[in-house]
Amino acid sequence: MNSTEGPSSQPATAPDDANDLRGFHFRQLMRKTLTLVLIACFTLAAGIAGAVLVGPAVGGAAAFGMFLLSVLVVFGIADSRAEDAFFQAYAQRHGLELGGQAPLPPTTPLLRKGDDRYAERTLSGPLADGVEGILALYTYEEETTDSKGNRQTSYYRYTVGLAPVPECAQLLPELYCQRKFGLRSLEKFEDAFRTKKERVELESEALDEKYEIFAAKGQDAVWLRRLFAPTFIVWLTDAAPKKFAFELVGGTLCCYVSGHKKKAGELDEISAATAAVAQRLREESLE
Repeated sequence: MNSTEGPSSQPATAPDDANDLRGFHFRQLMRKTLTLVLIACFTLAAGIAGAVLVGPAVGGAAAFGMFLLSVLVVFGIADSRAEDAFFQAYAQRHGLELGGQAPLPPTTPLLRKGDDRYAERTLSGPLADGVEGILALYTYEEETTDSKGNRQTSYYRYTVGLAPVPECAQLLPELYCQRKFGLRSLEKFEDAFRTKKERVELESEALDEKYEIFAAKGQDAVWLRRLFAPTFIVWLTDAAPKKFAFELVGGTLCCYVSGHKKKAGELDEISAATAAVAQRLREESLE
């Protein structure tokens, strides 16, 4: 979507993407006298310093480099403002409360990973009729140290949908529907070392190709087969968001996909998928 400027120097249409208003905010910043003065001052200072310390040619190169760096800084500020505006508009359209960086309850394995973990943004409120929850741009960090003592931080980013499903806490204490990875030939070997959960076997090749499903040991197998009814299996394999997965622990559902999603359509998909799984769990729990 391309946004245009209205007569009041405001974007004429609401953004559907965190990048939609980046150009708008960049133009707004570049029209401000303060921005132009600061760019000119930094550029001039770099040029003079380079010319005095080394020579005119270096001074010219330093001035040009500082000008480009200054413009990139302005662009970065515009990008941040565009993202803020997108999430504010998205929250308003969907009746959600927008929040900034905050911790998420460490209720499932994904939400307990890493040396540090937090939501960079949260959207709280109705995900669908009758389903309250939270959409979040979630990040966890892992610190490693190499043989020379150098420390490095790795960042793992997900978009998650959280919803309480207390109705199934007793019937289904734990359920993990993970994306398939690794070699199928190693599954039995890996399963032999699992102590607290076991693989759920369902008669669907399409489901087996995409997901690995685990539940707490001793879980009622008949109940699980009813939960994974053919319609639910078809939804998981054909209609769920790309690389979708979910975890259920103690009545808290955490659905997730890799990466921070910053498009309205992608957030809508995750919201709807979280609500769909929550509703399916409730339906079977209340029967």
